[in-house]
Amino acid sequence: MNFRPEKKLGFGLMRLPLNRPGSPADIDLEQVKKMVDLFIEKGFTYFDTAWLYHAFESERAVKTALVERWPRNSFTLATKLNAGFFDTLEGRDEIFEAQLEKTGAGYFDYYLLHGVDAGNYKKFENLDCFAWMLDKKEKGLIRHAGFSFHDTAELLDEILTKHPEMEFVQLQLNYLDWESQWIQSRACYETAAKHNVPVIVMEPVKGGTLANVPEEAEQLLKGLDPEASIPSWAIRFAASLPNVMVVLSGMSSLEQMEDNLGYMENFTPLSEEEEKAVHKAADLINSQIAIPCTGCSYCTEGCPQQIPIPKYFSLYNEFKREDMRKKGWTVTYAQYDSLKSGSSAAGDCIGCGQCESMCPQHLPIIELMKDVSSAFDR
Repeated sequence: MNFRPEKKLGFGLMRLPLNRPGSPADIDLEQVKKMVDLFIEKGFTYFDTAWLYHAFESERAVKTALVERWPRNSFTLATKLNAGFFDTLEGRDEIFEAQLEKTGAGYFDYYLLHGVDAGNYKKFENLDCFAWMLDKKEKGLIRHAGFSFHDTAELLDEILTKHPEMEFVQLQLNYLDWESQWIQSRACYETAAKHNVPVIVMEPVKGGTLANVPEEAEQLLKGLDPEASIPSWAIRFAASLPNVMVVLSGMSSLEQMEDNLGYMENFTPLSEEEEKAVHKAADLINSQIAIPCTGCSYCTEGCPQQIPIPKYFSLYNEFKREDMRKKGWTVTYAQYDSLKSGSSAAGDCIGCGQCESMCPQHLPIIELMKDVSSAFDR
């Protein structure tokens, strides 16, 4: 069955515009409505949300901005079951029923086990979640079953071999992580292709990292096409791969939406020259990134100290590469102090490990927070 969207761009609903910065539950619904309308009017159909996005409010935003305003057959909707929020067989259904209620969608076109890795895979197996999804599919509540994945190609191969009934897999895939020994974008993509399982791409712009690249990388890409936005290279790289069915972009404004639609409405794959250029850009960028954080904020939900970990990591990355960038703009301690005044300092980390258990990038956050503290706390 061919269930791939006609157009390869998907609307990821985890970085929506906010009414108040720093308040993820306070979504700017009026702007989201405009974004949804433009997205559908341009012929795009794929929307992706999850139980915990935007402090558990993303699915409700879907109902308000999309489901209540557009015919159900005019879009496809994906959401996910996260292992961190249930411990029983009954718990799976409680979340699923709540998701149906929150979205008002009636059914989900795509349903995923969320963030499968070595740490939670046994839980999904022990609670029979793969078969559970197929049961929902038989009842018409799910149209297509799959999972998102954050681990090694070896584990992905094991899961797809054991569960050939899975119809797609969602992978972190971008030109920066293509050869990463931790993310293994290329190896995981090739594993999915070996099993003939289509790929949905998450983090194509790596949490914004590939939207604001170092000057050398920007000059390289602008030399090929001065009119193309920097993020467009990342989206097009992922979309150019033949086994990719859709590329999710976590668009945070109408302007970002307009930019993405501009080059994805009539999508042209990268040429051989362009592909070589983005791999060269990746080498330049990787040489200047201290902490490869995507800013997903999974780590902050249960932090007992309420430390804004991704924001501190972003500041630290700028701090470490500002001399190399030579742009004249430097991180100031005032920015760190401003963030700290509304939450906690990096040095307030108690090393509980909650953040590391939630990090899809498997970052050693406790040790990295010590580095941040050494740079900024005084």
